[in-house]
Amino acid sequence: MIDDETSEPAGPEGSDIRCAPRLEVIALPGIPVIRSGDDLGPLIVAALQLAHLSLEDGDVVVVTSKIVSRAEGRFVDLATVSPTVRAQEVALEVGRDPRLIELILREARTVSRIIRGGAIIVRHHLGFLCANAGIDASNAMPAGARPGSGPWVLLLPTAPDRTAERLRAELTAFSGAAVGVLITDSHGRPFRLGTVGTAIGLAGVPALWDQRGQTDLFGKRLEITITALGDQIAAAADLVAGQAGEGRPVVLVRGLRFPVGGHGATELCRPAGEDVYA
Repeated sequence: MIDDETSEPAGPEGSDIRCAPRLEVIALPGIPVIRSGDDLGPLIVAALQLAHLSLEDGDVVVVTSKIVSRAEGRFVDLATVSPTVRAQEVALEVGRDPRLIELILREARTVSRIIRGGAIIVRHHLGFLCANAGIDASNAMPAGARPGSGPWVLLLPTAPDRTAERLRAELTAFSGAAVGVLITDSHGRPFRLGTVGTAIGLAGVPALWDQRGQTDLFGKRLEITITALGDQIAAAADLVAGQAGEGRPVVLVRGLRFPVGGHGATELCRPAGEDVYA
């Protein structure tokens, strides 16, 4: 929905969120290369202990989608993919491997744009718009892959909101703290260059911070201010997680206060009928 002056005032949940003047964004050490079937919860706990950190109320643990996908075994050897006629036609248009195009089409609900010589913009099965269905070829080889196999790619996690909630429950049981968990991916934007960290899975922490009904410095009542809190946290964590060979896939963000509730990253997606791009 496009925010406008007719928006309703904020509910009580929005006013309960607080951000300290100083945030800490800490990459956790010691996360190994993730193998299919690995349990991420104990690995995150071990990384916290290695960093001599204890979880506190309001902490958000941010996990890159890549290690979730690796743990879920979302690897695909393109040599095993047989492209359809449609995939072959699109591959000619964009100049990409038809086997990759086949996977993109399988992962998509709908195709929004086919950019000649570039990306395919799709609405993913998870509900959001992204380039090439979020399929990644970097750091995508499974541990123990047969020499000469591939090329390998990695699909996005199957149910990141559900995975985030499971991790949140495990970390809360371990620490006793009221925490949030984000699962993030790097997304491009239709009107600006470069990628930013984006929440594709979320639990505990509100996805949106509705500040309508509050007042500014001069007493003016806010009428349209809704902040994508989940994406802001994801972008901050992305700065220290990195995009290449840093090996920092889990980040702790500290300094927020929020009511822990049943939230999901799907709250960040505009309904398809109201999307201003698709």
